[in-house]
Amino acid sequence: MSSLRTWIDQHRLLSFVAIAYAFTWTIQGALAYSGMEASWTHSILIGFGGFGPPIGAAVVVWASGGSLRTWIGQMFKWRIGAKWWALAIGLPFVILSLGVLLFVAAGGPIDLGEFESPFIYLFAMAWGTVWGGGQEDLGWRGFMLPILQDSFSALVSSVIVGVTWAAWHLPLFLNATTTHGGWPLSQQLLWMVSILAGSILWTWMYNSTGGSVLAVAVFHAGVNAMGIFHPADPEALVPNGVPDPWLNLLAEVTGALPLVLIALLLVVVYGSDRLANRDPPTPQDAGLPPETEAEAIT
Repeated sequence: MSSLRTWIDQHRLLSFVAIAYAFTWTIQGALAYSGMEASWTHSILIGFGGFGPPIGAAVVVWASGGSLRTWIGQMFKWRIGAKWWALAIGLPFVILSLGVLLFVAAGGPIDLGEFESPFIYLFAMAWGTVWGGGQEDLGWRGFMLPILQDSFSALVSSVIVGVTWAAWHLPLFLNATTTHGGWPLSQQLLWMVSILAGSILWTWMYNSTGGSVLAVAVFHAGVNAMGIFHPADPEALVPNGVPDPWLNLLAEVTGALPLVLIALLLVVVYGSDRLANRDPPTPQDAGLPPETEAEAIT
């Protein structure tokens, strides 16, 4: 056991990614193979599979002799100031509004006759923070990002995290009963662009709040929940049960473009080195002990 812990400590990133992928791909791969239909049970199991990144991070922090309390404490870091809570909660609405404006300007049809209840949004936010995506951020942002930023710029680190994060979702694309699995290829490719842009936004939020994974998870959940309120006319998008390829592509492009534009703006305003007006959190802020000089990032 001591030799295994030593190996994990000497290969922190590699160990984290391997455990995160193994846990998630095993559970979500089994769900895809089982053919289980979409249901609350299916959704709960998919969310359980999403705990691969925090489990991977916890194992590496433990094996390295670090502080699990410090690492997980990032999920309870709520004293970040009213400005950052306003951005974490309000910016998703800005992203949605920009996407809708672009959609309408390009001729996209909308239906303002019905709006979902605000209580649905509150539920989606709470679910998304603890089970539907936000739980991942204890691994991607609360662990992987600080290690990478110890050697690379915030922008490069964001891209590395984004690519790793995107590929980690593969079982969802292979499962016809999930939202990802039902997307056409065009939307899957646009989602890849969105997740890379989103990775930059999440880095900005994490670095700017001094390492609040809670703020990132709420922000993440808010962006995921925005699709609930998009007023695109469903009858025009799917006439007679057959998706209109042009209108659906338009909705996909206009939904991704605001994330890309805001990500580019953040790079220009804050710079690619830190993506914030303060020094980024270190691996020690994520609960890890310092590495020895002989240890390299792997």
